[in-house]
Amino acid sequence: MSLVGARLQAAAMRAGVPVSPAAFARDVSALAARLPDHAYVINLCTDRYRFMVGFAAALQRRQISLLPSANVPAAIAALAEDYPDIYALTDGTRPAIPCMDYPADLTGGTEADPFDLPDDQTAAILFTSGSTGRPKPAAKSWSVLRQSARAAALRLGITQLAGATIIGTVPHHHSYGLESVILLGLLHGVTIDAGWPLYPADIRAALARAPRPRILVTTPVHLRALLAEPEGMPQVDLLLSATAPLPAELAVAAETAFGAPLIEIYGCTEAGQIATRRTALDSQWQCLDGAALHQDARGTWVSGPSVAGPQLLHDTIELTGAAHFTLGARAADLVDVAGKRTSLAHLNHQLLGIAGVEDGVFIMGEAPNGGIARLAAVVVAPTLSQRSLQAALRQRIDAAFLPRPLLLVEALPRNALGKLPRADLLRLLGQTP
Repeated sequence: MSLVGARLQAAAMRAGVPVSPAAFARDVSALAARLPDHAYVINLCTDRYRFMVGFAAALQRRQISLLPSANVPAAIAALAEDYPDIYALTDGTRPAIPCMDYPADLTGGTEADPFDLPDDQTAAILFTSGSTGRPKPAAKSWSVLRQSARAAALRLGITQLAGATIIGTVPHHHSYGLESVILLGLLHGVTIDAGWPLYPADIRAALARAPRPRILVTTPVHLRALLAEPEGMPQVDLLLSATAPLPAELAVAAETAFGAPLIEIYGCTEAGQIATRRTALDSQWQCLDGAALHQDARGTWVSGPSVAGPQLLHDTIELTGAAHFTLGARAADLVDVAGKRTSLAHLNHQLLGIAGVEDGVFIMGEAPNGGIARLAAVVVAPTLSQRSLQAALRQRIDAAFLPRPLLLVEALPRNALGKLPRADLLRLLGQTP
């Protein structure tokens, strides 16, 4: 069945104006006819609807969308070196590579289904954040992306949310935004809000404008900011969270404030969506249909129709059943100081539990020449001093893990996903990555 024939509601909502599936298909067709002849495209459109149209138009032209983890000049320049036959589709800043501006007016398109595509067509190449080195590519076929969206829709019960609107606080060029906002909406009859609200007031306003049922796709960082003032929160019907560990107490608070179940998604750029859990009720993860785990001496692997080949996961995983597991710390997050071991996740949990701490993170610093790497912490706590923070930490963690130094700042250098690039934290601490 075609996209146009399968849907009756809007494909997207732009500033309160619905865009019909037929209009979306016409825009895709018209843009596809105008795209320049290149093998690769970097879709830099900040407007979510334009990104959607650009992504689908590139698919129609058999062009591969390159989706870097950060749209910064250095990342784009690196992609241009690795993929010379490249151009950028933009609706704003033009990078130093061949560019096409998104047309102000699109006419002449047809209503053919834009997603009638070969399964083996390479649709996109996503890139890891590069926190441990140069970003690594993860190619995704159309079949892999479609199967991933299908498995997520089944688990989330999307068919029971007929006429729903997705509001996403996450970037659409990241795997989470691409799968849980763009593809979940376009392939499963859910209207996509074309806005990209980031601040609590904007997110509240976007939710209030959207008719119910509403789906909020967000992150723990955004949830924490929203729940700082939970009174009068617009009700939603489904909450999704990913990109960082979600404390159970935050999940409980979110479900109470929004009046909806919160489903946490576990995955990674290389493998996509792998499992879900309702964090307020369960600590175990359940694999999405078709995702299978197996273990060997190297660790835990995931495979299935929604995964681009078997992928080695970076986390410590304990299998508790054929499709269930618990999640431990990543090897890179484990800390060993004077024979004592803990994890950065545990230290961060204790830090954020201190009254007055608005945001904060532990990091293992760089080892000086011939020296020893030390734990450091960067914290947002306007009402606290370094002395009072250290005293509070002594009540919660072993003295061996007290941060040296502990830096107080006005804000952490979080990216659009709420993640903290290691290089940016080290620069704050005056250390060279």
